[in-house]
Amino acid sequence: MQVAIPVGRSAPAIKYDILSALTVFALSGDKHLQRRILRLVCLITTRYNWRKNELSIGREEIARLWSVEERTVKREMAKFRTNGWVTVKRPAARGRVAVYALDLRQILLDCSSAWPLIGPDFLDRMSTAPEPTTNVIPFQAKTASANANGDDLWTQVQAFLHERDPELWSSWFQHLTESERAGGCVTLVAPSRFMADYISQKWTTRLLAAYGRIDPTIRSVRIEMTE
Repeated sequence: MQVAIPVGRSAPAIKYDILSALTVFALSGDKHLQRRILRLVCLITTRYNWRKNELSIGREEIARLWSVEERTVKREMAKFRTNGWVTVKRPAARGRVAVYALDLRQILLDCSSAWPLIGPDFLDRMSTAPEPTTNVIPFQAKTASANANGDDLWTQVQAFLHERDPELWSSWFQHLTESERAGGCVTLVAPSRFMADYISQKWTTRLLAAYGRIDPTIRSVRIEMTE
């Protein structure tokens, strides 16, 4: 699946597609899912900068928008980060609110069960939209695929990542190996410093979300370089 950047002439249509996927997915679930997604949609429609992929807002302001206490905001934002939907782009500091980013690809993937409810035209757009441009050249994709039949946790995580996004998996995740798992923390090893730094910066949340779906006791993921 590919997600277009919501800018330019097609920006309104792309934004509507993302919001449609979120709302239809919410309505297909229970009241807890509906409320959580409604809160995210509230942040998107009121404070999200689509062009910069930035949600610049403080916990107090979120609490006011949601009509809840700040501890509820803390809990909900933590769930969004665990799911891989929201990442912290810049942490809060004295006199400065936190800046978040949204992983639109992950959001759409997690809402994919609702795509058929929207219609065949929506399914077609989701499969033909262009990739966002980037100045980072990924490693050449290999033809290998993850083994979904393995009982090992890392094998299951690899299979999950491969199923969700084969291109991303083949470019980055398949090169990782699991070196240690203890106390709710997983250590993964990358073959180069560049890859370790890049994955640590861009994809740690995605990896943690994948682990969390299979083993909720995993609370953190660390990326290191091969010694």
